[in-house]
Amino acid sequence: MIYKSKIGDINLSKITRLYPAGIVNIDGEIAEMSLEWCEMNTDKVNITHYVLVFDFTAPKEEIRDKKELKFDTREELVVTMTEVAKFFQD
Repeated sequence: MIYKSKIGDINLSKITRLYPAGIVNIDGEIAEMSLEWCEMNTDKVNITHYVLVFDFTAPKEEIRDKKELKFDTREELVVTMTEVAKFFQD
């Protein structure tokens, strides 16, 4: 299962975790937060962009192996999440 993305081919069969996140600026600190957290705190933080994280890191492995697709809007993120979800529906 290969997803052709703007950063290259992503082998979906090797993913251990797949999740969306918001990148926020909290008092000058940049952090990756869950979409749920971002939506609950939109009045307190500045969301700089969104990411869809393809994590290939094996359980108990300390070195992270992941790719991220970056989006300016939540709507762009949702469109890509929908495209990727189609690979897992069969």
